[in-house]
Amino acid sequence: MIHHVSFEVAPDGADAEVAFWRALGFAEVVPPGTLAERARWVERDEVQIHLLHSDAPAVGGDGHVALAVRDYDEVVARLRAAGHEAAPRREHFGAPRTQVRTPAGHLVEIMAPPRP
Repeated sequence: MIHHVSFEVAPDGADAEVAFWRALGFAEVVPPGTLAERARWVERDEVQIHLLHSDAPAVGGDGHVALAVRDYDEVVARLRAAGHEAAPRREHFGAPRTQVRTPAGHLVEIMAPPRP
């Protein structure tokens, strides 16, 4: 199981990033100790996304995190309702999937749980 994934974000873009992850069903949690001064964290089902403050965040490209979510259709609908361009992709692993970019430009793949 993956515990967390980290993405760099500009400090002034952190609110938009947190809102994006909330649309995916994540809730904001407080980072421990001094980490709260340099990051924002969100969590869903024991998986955390760490949004690390950076004045020059590294974004773009095809590197991504893929999230299998039981409420796939609802998550995609929430993203679209929030104004995010959620683009369906070819089905792999026996599950529908969609790609979307966070407000900072990070690529995220949303997929239904893979079927055996």
